[in-house]
Amino acid sequence: MVPTPDILAQLQELRAELAAVKAENAWLKRQLFGPGKSEKLDRLQASLPLGEVPVVSVPTKVETISYERVVAKEKRPLPSEAFKDVPVKETIVIEPEEVKADRAAYEQIGEERTFEIDVTAPQIYKREIVRPKYRHKTNRAQPPVVAPAPARAVQGGYASAGLLAWIALSKYVDHQPLYRLEKQSARWGAVIPRQTMADWIEITAEWLKPIYRCMHRRLLEGAYLQVDETPIRCNDPDEKRGGTTEGWMWVVSRPGADVVFDWRLSRRHGELTGLIEGYQGILQSDGYGAYEAFAKAHPGVTWVACWAHARRKFFEAQGEWPKAVRVVLLIIGWLYECEACWDDNKLNAAQRQRHRRKHYPRRLYWLKKLATGIRERMPPKSGLAKACDYLLRYWDALTAHVDHGETRLDNNLVENAIRPSAIGKKNWLFIGHPDAGQRSAIIYSIVVSCQRHRKDPLAYMRDVLTRLPRMTNQDDLDALTPSNWTPA
Repeated sequence: MVPTPDILAQLQELRAELAAVKAENAWLKRQLFGPGKSEKLDRLQASLPLGEVPVVSVPTKVETISYERVVAKEKRPLPSEAFKDVPVKETIVIEPEEVKADRAAYEQIGEERTFEIDVTAPQIYKREIVRPKYRHKTNRAQPPVVAPAPARAVQGGYASAGLLAWIALSKYVDHQPLYRLEKQSARWGAVIPRQTMADWIEITAEWLKPIYRCMHRRLLEGAYLQVDETPIRCNDPDEKRGGTTEGWMWVVSRPGADVVFDWRLSRRHGELTGLIEGYQGILQSDGYGAYEAFAKAHPGVTWVACWAHARRKFFEAQGEWPKAVRVVLLIIGWLYECEACWDDNKLNAAQRQRHRRKHYPRRLYWLKKLATGIRERMPPKSGLAKACDYLLRYWDALTAHVDHGETRLDNNLVENAIRPSAIGKKNWLFIGHPDAGQRSAIIYSIVVSCQRHRKDPLAYMRDVLTRLPRMTNQDDLDALTPSNWTPA
C-alpha cells in the first residue's frame, strides 16, 4: 500500500515533534544533572577544540597505589605555605620536663617549630568620644567652650562607619539575611535588632548615593556599554496576603570600569530608556528586544550582540547533528582564539579593529552559509533549528564587532557582575519592599565595583562612610569612586 501525501506529511510532522521532544528532554537532563543554566560559557564547552591552534597537552603524573589515578595538575598547598601571611599573635614555648628539673645541666642546640590556626570571632566594642568642656578663668561671662561633635553617618546614633560597612557587606557580599545577623550579634557581645540594621542599610545607601550617581554618569559619558538585567522578587504590600511581585535589577558596565545596578519594577522597554537616556555609543547585550529597539530609536547608538549566547544554543543542540555543530563551534571558537591571542599581545582598539577586518570576514561568511544550510534541513521545532534562527536573526548585531575594536565578543563581564545578586536572592529570597530595591542596587554597585578593581570593600566603605559626613563639598566625587579610590 502506497502512503498518501497526507500520511507522509503527518509522518514528517510526527518525526519533527519527536526530535523536538528528544532535544527538550536532553536539555532538561543537562539542567538537572549537568552544569545547569548559566549566563557564561558552559564549562563543558572547554572539552571542545576551539580553533586551528593545536592544543598542547600537559603531561600528568601517575602514581600507583592499588589502582592508577591521574594526579591533579594543581596540588593543594601545604599549610605552611597557605598560612604564611597570617600574623603570629601568640607564641607558646614548651620546655621539656627534664630541663625544668635541672636547667643548668642542659644547653639549647635548636628548636622545633609548629603552629596551629585559631580565630577570634567578631566582637562589638565601644569607642568612647570625650569632649572636654572649658570655661574662661577670668571672663566668666563667656559661655563654656567644647569641641564640636564629629560628623558621622548616623547622627545621634551609636553605629560607626566600620559597623555600617560590616552589616552592609554581611548582607550583600556574604549573602546573610538580617534575621541571621540579628542572631549572630548576640555572640558578638550585644543583640542588634534587625529593624535597626535595616535602618542602617538605608542610611548607608543614602550616603553612597552621590558616588553611585557619579559612577552612572561616568559610564554614560563613555562610548561603550554592556547591559543586562535579572529578576528579583520583592515583597509588595499591595499584593494580596502580603505576596511577592517581580522586580528587575538592570546592570550597566564597561570592561575595566565600575558596575552600576539600577532597580526597576518592570522589564518594559521604557525602563532601559530611563536608565541610559542620552547615551551615545556602542551598546552590547543579549537578544532581549528592548536593547535592539533602543538602538533603532537612537541613531547615535550601535547595538552589538553576544557570541556566548549564540554559541551556547549550538552547544546545547549538538546531539541532533554532532558533525555539523562541531564545525560551527570550531568556527566560533576560532574567533575566541584570535581574541585571546590579541589580548596576550595587548593590542589597542585600533589594532584589534584592523585584525578583525582582516581575519574575520572569510570565517563569518562560511559560518553563515553553514547555518543557513543546517536550518533548511532541520525541523523548525528542533533545538538546532532554533540555534540557527538565533544566529541568523541577530547576524548583523553579531558581526558588528568587526567594525569596533573596543568591544568584547560576549557580554560575560557584566553577566558575571550579576552573580552576587543571584546568589544573594537564594538566601534572603526577596527584597522587603519595592522602595528598598534601589538601596540594594546602590550597595551592590559599590561592592561589585570594588571586587572588580580588587579593592577591599570593607576598607573602602569604612573609609568613605567616615569621609563623606565631614565633606562640605560633594560636587566632585571622582576620587571616591571604587575605580579611583586609594586607601589612605
